[in-house]
Amino acid sequence: MKIDGTHYRSLWWNSDKDVLEIIDQRWLPHDFRVIPVATMQDFANAITQMRVRGAPLIGATAAYGMALAMAEDASDANMDAAWTFLEKTRPTAINLRWALDRCRAVLRPLPQADRSAAALALAHEISDEDVEINRRIGENGLALIREIAAKKPAGDAVRLLTHCNAGWLATVDWGTATSPMYHAHDAGIPLHVWVDETRPRNQGALTAWELGKHGVQHTYITDNAGGHLMQHGMVDMVITGTDRTTRQGDVCNKIGTYLKALAARDNGVPFYVALPSPTIDWTVRDGVAEIPIEERDAQEVTHVLGVTESCEIGSVQVTPNGTVGSNPAFDVTPHRLVTGLITERGVCDASEAGLASLFPDFAKAAE
Repeated sequence: MKIDGTHYRSLWWNSDKDVLEIIDQRWLPHDFRVIPVATMQDFANAITQMRVRGAPLIGATAAYGMALAMAEDASDANMDAAWTFLEKTRPTAINLRWALDRCRAVLRPLPQADRSAAALALAHEISDEDVEINRRIGENGLALIREIAAKKPAGDAVRLLTHCNAGWLATVDWGTATSPMYHAHDAGIPLHVWVDETRPRNQGALTAWELGKHGVQHTYITDNAGGHLMQHGMVDMVITGTDRTTRQGDVCNKIGTYLKALAARDNGVPFYVALPSPTIDWTVRDGVAEIPIEERDAQEVTHVLGVTESCEIGSVQVTPNGTVGSNPAFDVTPHRLVTGLITERGVCDASEAGLASLFPDFAKAAE
């Protein structure tokens, strides 16, 4: 997508410097910084410290991490060590393990002399695939937005609500939940997007930054405002992303998503989840019982990062000294609360049968 007229992906390979470069998202939306990721520890830090974030982007980053490992030492032992090192960085998003498994499956049969070049080519392939998958998600979600727009008076905006950042910053490009928004905006459909702040890391500010750069009308709201807006008929559809989706359609997304789904169900508002197929975990059925939920540093809850009056980026404590914080990073929305799943192959019911109808090859392989 574009930033002030210049196209960017969230990560890219700098062939002149022979290094991966990323947008360091810790500083957004206040400061736009690009940094190199040059060592295995850099890769681990990029993922754990949320310099890159969002399940698809984490997966692509991990693929480049495997490429670096193969460039340093292409042995089986180092391949396995790199897999283990990177897999531990974040436990919830399935794309991380998916990318690592794919890299190992492709590289293991190759002679060691061929692994470095093959690993880098595969990382490029995974990144390009993500862009195309998200573009198709946008096209399929656009059809849903068109249906809503057709029922509204001419010129009235379709009012969408989203939670967290499932935008191009969370993927290599386009985003998942935002891709239908960008497609609709580019098609001339009037939109207004309610953007949840998404405490504690306020990723909604990233969504607001993205939408603003693309010219999409939006309003930034507190996490607790969504239910009120739905009660008063001010939301036509909710679209979120997901970090892991079970084979029966349960979706694990940023903490607070479950509450939005409950409010949507109570008020008859369609609740859709946009997901690329690598986010589906075909080995898991019951998301509430089986998906591990990452517990992050409590300081993310007790402190807030922002711009001070002196125009410096700083952290401010918002709780009394000694107060203990708890920080589960995700929750699981049961499939019964999800109206539909928007994928690169189409839209389906949030059910095992629905997913299998679009992905019979993956469903059969998982049996």
